[in-house]
Amino acid sequence: MVGTLIKTEQKQEHLWHALNRFNPETRPMVVSHGEGAWFTAESGEKYFDGVSGLWCLNLGHGQKEIVEAAANTMMNLSYSPLTLSHQPAIDLSAKISETLGASYKTFFANSGSEANETAFKIARQYHKQNGNPEKYKIISRYRAYHGTTLGALSATAQANRRMKYDPGVPGFLHVVPPYSYRCMFDKGGEGSDLIAADMLEQTIVWEGEETVAAVIMEPIISGGGVLVPSPKYLQRVQAICEKYDVLLIMDEVVSGFGRTGKMFGFMHSEGVQPDIVTMAKGLTSGYLPLGATAVQSYIYEKFKGDDQHDHFRHVSTYGGHPASCAVALKNIEIIEREQIVDRVEKLGNQILDRLRQLENLPYVGECRRAGFLCGIELVENKLTKAPASDEKVDFVIQECKKKGIIIGKNGDTVPGYSNVLIIAPPLISKEEDLQWVVDVVTEAIQKLV
Repeated sequence: MVGTLIKTEQKQEHLWHALNRFNPETRPMVVSHGEGAWFTAESGEKYFDGVSGLWCLNLGHGQKEIVEAAANTMMNLSYSPLTLSHQPAIDLSAKISETLGASYKTFFANSGSEANETAFKIARQYHKQNGNPEKYKIISRYRAYHGTTLGALSATAQANRRMKYDPGVPGFLHVVPPYSYRCMFDKGGEGSDLIAADMLEQTIVWEGEETVAAVIMEPIISGGGVLVPSPKYLQRVQAICEKYDVLLIMDEVVSGFGRTGKMFGFMHSEGVQPDIVTMAKGLTSGYLPLGATAVQSYIYEKFKGDDQHDHFRHVSTYGGHPASCAVALKNIEIIEREQIVDRVEKLGNQILDRLRQLENLPYVGECRRAGFLCGIELVENKLTKAPASDEKVDFVIQECKKKGIIIGKNGDTVPGYSNVLIIAPPLISKEEDLQWVVDVVTEAIQKLV
């Protein structure tokens, strides 16, 4: 009957939980509150958040300055669309250019998916208005994730994410990633990465350089297994893009704002300056939704024509919400003031790098890390590199949960290869907590038989 109160224990039945398989016997944990890098379940158990929510809670729970920035802004200006302008968006766009180290124009959205969708539309329109109307194809890499909306999902080269949703948007192509551990040419490290870059160039040539608009890539493939390339890989990719007049879109949704020990992941490669940079997650540390697409000024110049359709005909109702922009500004201020980026680099090297010792264990194929972003690839056999079973991966995750640590895995990505444990703690995590995480994860993997 309409108006009837729903009993507390029945309320969760009305919520569709993300990425959860239907199981009538279990229900997802209900989170009550958080403090720093920890959160507490409604049942009273405390957990260390080893994946920063969804890779976004960079500054942890309870940053009063951020909360106050949002509240003060909303009391002054509850909402204003960016068909007009407001000071928080103006200030944030300038700050983004400063952190990127070049002059960019920033278009705001609500999420990483939307930021990437925006980038694709900008890239295609730019080429049409720059005298190259046939350039429309977007190249991404296998195992990469770029979002859930249909265009971003088309760029996402993770078959399990796309099953039952294909066909995707036309014009998206996929190439091999820099993944030296599973290099088909038996190369290692930098050699493997440069082969992957050469294969990208080959794809551009074979597709016809006059048809390729952009390459989109994360500097470090995150959800696809934490694939960390050598610095020369991105340098080579940028050179290839410049050679064929292809825009380089850097997806910094996960790796941006200190996660990898640099302000942005591409900064690990000297001389790299992307044409377009997309961001979300760490932009606000998850306190409010916000995505952004920053384009170099020379791209924006091509949208200044006086033809009826020369302007960018794209709008986001809540993109660049005043409160979200104020939160992002305060978030960046704290990151800079507290020297969070240097802290991540230092503690990552001193503490989390101990995880590499796990490669001596029989079920660990490789450990990969950049800053506070770690991937541990489990295998059944170190010689054949056969991926570890779901049972082994889930066993480790559950053993960590029993001890009070939430870690993740690259689930719903590549068929048969959901075998990478993922650890991405908040950037403000205490040293003793990080030491404890390493100890607990090590102990859990040692229990595998």
